[in-house]
Amino acid sequence: MARKCVEEECVSVFRSFKNYKSGELKQRNEKQDMGHTLYIGSLKSDIYFCIYEKDYEQYVKNEIPLEKAEIKNPFEIRLKNERVEKALDDLLGYRNPERTAFSIINRYLRFTDKETGKRRSDWKTNDSWAFFIGKNRGHLRLTTQPEPYDFNRTLSWLRHQVAPTLKIATILDAVNETDVVEMMIRDACLTDRHEKILQQQPYNSKDIIL
Repeated sequence: MARKCVEEECVSVFRSFKNYKSGELKQRNEKQDMGHTLYIGSLKSDIYFCIYEKDYEQYVKNEIPLEKAEIKNPFEIRLKNERVEKALDDLLGYRNPERTAFSIINRYLRFTDKETGKRRSDWKTNDSWAFFIGKNRGHLRLTTQPEPYDFNRTLSWLRHQVAPTLKIATILDAVNETDVVEMMIRDACLTDRHEKILQQQPYNSKDIIL
């Protein structure tokens, strides 16, 4: 899989991959490679895959012989935030972990065999990958369409997160006979995003003096 990523025979929603390998500092005639780890997708994103050689990992950590390792190559789907919720919805709805896992993998990743003269998206699926995925798999999308902007959510955030501190600053302004809060509001610069929010509100933004 790492080789196919390098040779661009990986059709994926993800835009990046990382391949790591570890080894032992031994004589040349002894095995130096002690396992590979392949990350597909950004480790900073809410979803990425991690495939690694666990038998080598167990050999290094616990000195378990390679041939006695119970698990050879785990394929981990690592999720955060909204992606977790979407995966759990599917898992609780169908009660089928295999269906959920392979539907996620099938949605985000496909290994192919290069075919000259064709677009990458049209390349034939690699036989080994097709065997791994199995037949008639679905495609589980773990994202939703963004909701329309709601200014009430911003007001709620101001009320709970900002207002208490702002109240303290206002009281200190009154005690110290300063106008720090008023000056900060007056000097605040609005970005294009802020002006767009104003335009979305139910009044004529031309009547507002900035």
